[in-house]
Amino acid sequence: MLLFVYNADSGKLNALLDSAHKIVSPSTYNCQLCQLTYGLMNEKQAWKDFREQLDEEVLFLHRDEFEKQYEQKLQYPFLARVENKFIEVLLSAEKLSEVEDTQALIDRVRQVTG
Repeated sequence: MLLFVYNADSGKLNALLDSAHKIVSPSTYNCQLCQLTYGLMNEKQAWKDFREQLDEEVLFLHRDEFEKQYEQKLQYPFLARVENKFIEVLLSAEKLSEVEDTQALIDRVRQVTG
């Protein structure tokens, strides 16, 4: 299973605050995965089309959901492969910070999941 974890907490209030942050100060917004996969309120169409084509099971979690489910903390955001609760990070927060746009993210995900 592929696991994407956002550097944001779950919930409607947090989603609204994140959207406001993207508008007011996008350069200080701390979730590159959110920036690459979502606009202000909706999932970007190119990303949605790509993830729907993936052959693997895919799970998206916010950091609070991840920490509750897996009882550990990592540097967020990240992409990992999970097998039997073993987490192999495929794209770290550092690597995601280097990704410039949605198409580049799609290309990187294809590379690491090959």
